[in-house]
Amino acid sequence: MLRSSYQDGWTEAGCDEAGRGCLAGPVFAAAVILPAGYTHPILNDSKKLSAAQRYRLRDDIIRSAVSWAYASVDNQTIDQVNILKASIMAMHLAVDQLQPVPGFLIIDGNRFYPYRNIPHRCIIRGDGLYFSIAAASVLAKTFRDDYMNSLHQKYPEYRWNKNKGYPTADHRKAIQVHGITPFHRKTFIHPERQLSLSL
Repeated sequence: MLRSSYQDGWTEAGCDEAGRGCLAGPVFAAAVILPAGYTHPILNDSKKLSAAQRYRLRDDIIRSAVSWAYASVDNQTIDQVNILKASIMAMHLAVDQLQPVPGFLIIDGNRFYPYRNIPHRCIIRGDGLYFSIAAASVLAKTFRDDYMNSLHQKYPEYRWNKNKGYPTADHRKAIQVHGITPFHRKTFIHPERQLSLSL
């Protein structure tokens, strides 16, 4: 069973991202403040849910949340600054939109840049431990999937409606046959050009 909060007495926002390991498309992040004591019988890490469950949960999260937001950082910026920094940038952009301003942030994973003067805690696999991070994972994943589905209409040969930009066999084959698009991450396709992940 997931937990409602990391610590009581704060307006707490959970943050997560989607699309870090993709060859194409932006990285998306979301931030969610849930009501005190919020629970849900099936809300969990988005990777453990079906697409239908994620979209049903997105509707419930949007209805129930005190505040929620998502943001993205495009593939050109990912190539310029590296995926870790781009993921954190997207989280910051999502938190920027929250009202009220949270008093504490809980972040899925083990790396984060401090956001303004708000304290934070990084939690490995936090999307399977805390409802607010799980909610952020669902929003980030579904809004990114929507974006990749829209790109699929322009570039159907890459099957982004199925692989969402991840390095599946069919996606790699399409790159070999058709080359890359303006939405591909060049530093991911050419690993020798991958920028350092050091902060």
